[in-house]
Amino acid sequence: YLLLMFTLLAPLPLQAGLKVFTCEPEWAALAAELGGDHVDVTSATQAMQDPHYIQARPSLIARIRKADLLVCTGAGLEAGWLPVLLRKGNNPRILAGQPGHLMATDHVTMKEIPTVVDRSMGDIHAGGNPHIQTDPRNIGRVAEVLAERLKMLDSANGEEYQRRYEDFIGRWNAAIEHWEQLASPMTGMPVVVYHRSWIYLQDWLGLKEIATLQPKPGIPPGSRYLADILNRTQGLSGMVIIHSQYQKSKAIKWFSAKSGAPVVLLPTTVGATAEAQDLFSWYEDIITRLLNAHENVNE
Repeated sequence: YLLLMFTLLAPLPLQAGLKVFTCEPEWAALAAELGGDHVDVTSATQAMQDPHYIQARPSLIARIRKADLLVCTGAGLEAGWLPVLLRKGNNPRILAGQPGHLMATDHVTMKEIPTVVDRSMGDIHAGGNPHIQTDPRNIGRVAEVLAERLKMLDSANGEEYQRRYEDFIGRWNAAIEHWEQLASPMTGMPVVVYHRSWIYLQDWLGLKEIATLQPKPGIPPGSRYLADILNRTQGLSGMVIIHSQYQKSKAIKWFSAKSGAPVVLLPTTVGATAEAQDLFSWYEDIITRLLNAHENVNE
């Protein structure tokens, strides 16, 4: 009897709150910003992984099975592994059409939506270019939708989610204005990319893409293709080569050595460089790296 009484009087364990399963670190960082202590956030991919290609590991299946909210990029970025996780996780709360299912690309204006898709075109996405996170204005748009989902799924803490969203978006919009001012000298800067990971960033900052080292998405370049790009870009001043943290191609080094253009590693997500520790420092790092390269080639 006494044991039963002590059991009844013992404090209940604190609930971890909403379990948020994200596909990429940038959405995990955003969920943590908006949810605070009311969310338990996990990311399926780490910063140094290419989100196109990961394994649907048992640990991920176990986590997705318990999730209240799924936040991913969508537009086919995770097509190689997310459907497997969803099927094996068997969690009806986070399936398409449910409040617990959020694809970021459904809520922004997509670029490069192909009119025709076939295998000869390489690894292209029928829904458009999925690398939306490289424009901070898209992060702001997704934040608004995510805040609404958090309020819908956990109405008891709705006021706190709204307060945190308003605080975040105020700071975020001020940061965007600051970054745009910093980056203004780079308008029109010619860039060579390895993969078309940066078209949203290029559009935001007014960078001018002059070549892509991959002849088609997912297809490594051959020597003839690279020589052709070298011929077309010869004599162009102020050119830089940009690539992501997981793109380690000999073609990048070769093209840099032959053209004299500096190579700039840009982090595609939070945690991809030592400096990019949260959403704000991530973009600060992108702008800083580009500005340093721009100053060096225009000395």
